[in-house]
Amino acid sequence: MRDQPNIVFYFSDQQRSDTLGCYGQALPVSPNIDSLAADGVVFENAFTCQPVCGPARACIQTGQYATSNGCITNGVMLRPDCKGIAHYFNENGYDTAYIGKWHLASDRQRGVDNKCKPIPVENRAGYKHWVAADVLEFTSHGYNGHVFGDEGEQLDFVGYRADAINNYAVDYVHHAPDDKPFFLFVSQLEPHHQNDTDSFECPDNTAGRFSDYIPPGDLLPGKGVWESQYASYLACCNRLDDNVGRLVDALKAKGVWDDTIFIYCSDHGCHFKTRNIEYKRSCHDASTHIPLIIHGPGIAKGTRVSNIVSLIDIPSTLLDFAGISIPCQFQGISLKDLAGGRDGKAQDDGALIQISESQIGRAVRTKDFLYSCRACGDAWRQKGADVYYDDCLYDLRSDPYELTNLVDEPAFEDVRYKMRDLLSRMMVERAGEKKPEIRPYSERPPEIRDDGYYYRHL
Repeated sequence: MRDQPNIVFYFSDQQRSDTLGCYGQALPVSPNIDSLAADGVVFENAFTCQPVCGPARACIQTGQYATSNGCITNGVMLRPDCKGIAHYFNENGYDTAYIGKWHLASDRQRGVDNKCKPIPVENRAGYKHWVAADVLEFTSHGYNGHVFGDEGEQLDFVGYRADAINNYAVDYVHHAPDDKPFFLFVSQLEPHHQNDTDSFECPDNTAGRFSDYIPPGDLLPGKGVWESQYASYLACCNRLDDNVGRLVDALKAKGVWDDTIFIYCSDHGCHFKTRNIEYKRSCHDASTHIPLIIHGPGIAKGTRVSNIVSLIDIPSTLLDFAGISIPCQFQGISLKDLAGGRDGKAQDDGALIQISESQIGRAVRTKDFLYSCRACGDAWRQKGADVYYDDCLYDLRSDPYELTNLVDEPAFEDVRYKMRDLLSRMMVERAGEKKPEIRPYSERPPEIRDDGYYYRHL
């Protein structure tokens, strides 16, 4: 094995962890990913730090929470002068490639619209090889569409979108330089819904293969849109799994599989309009619990890690696997030791989650409780607030599917005090935010309303 391994980061979009067999899915949705899990490490309690596409991506590229890197919502451009993970890989002898959905090159407030245009080099965060679209769901459907290449040329799809994106990844592997390691970031759109049809566009004639699913416990009959869409959603996940298998085969054919760290992850989950008016942007596990699987040299084979970890830890982990010093401005920690079966520095008291667009929200997910608060204001423009109000509290020991909100239950007053204090400290110590004031649910002003689909006292 070479001193610096190749690293492949395979990123899905809006994928619940429970779509995978290694996280409990009973149907054969993910045999290839499950095989990686069986021979690698599964992080059972991985959570996103921002359940929105663009901000989650910015967190990975910068190693910072959205409130620090500035990308608090979709439609906010990653600063061209921002030094991201690709720059560090480049400086340390790696070839770097980005393929798929970017979502960090348009800026709503500045009037910069690259959603369906070639992405300028200065907006690619340092990646040397480039096959991407800023908002892939705008330049494509399940079948047909396009991305843009190194020179800004339009590259039209042939066949299903996830297959086409993966084909570019396979092509990169076969043509990757032999004299240096590579960092390959594959950013798929699936199983994200297709925006203009509000549906999950799976491969033709495949949804029926997954119609006999067991509904996750948080999806109740008559709530949201899952009953008409979940089978198609699983079929999208299955096609991703097929493509992971093809990319692994390409790495083996190239003769570099044994020298490659392979990480599978997602930006956030999907609650199918059961928690608010769309699919994510909420504090609940359906939105925030993500798959995280790591396979490769130095990984403890066939292990499961129960520590709570965060998407914000991924950038530090990537650099650490490459032997690159973790920059002081990175706000996550490396999971390399945990993945290797050694005691790590996991921030196991909980995961900090920042929520935008649907609310100015903050949440903390511990092993026993989920607590969130929200503030008044414009959730598309304000990155935070001085004053927040209790929003949700779930006792995961007795209510793992978060069906009963205990935020105003007198019996849980002590828990609320403790969770408020924990969240406040995390906001300051982990994300560099100002210490907030958090007020009780009963003091919420009228402009803060329940989303309408929160399950309360069933």
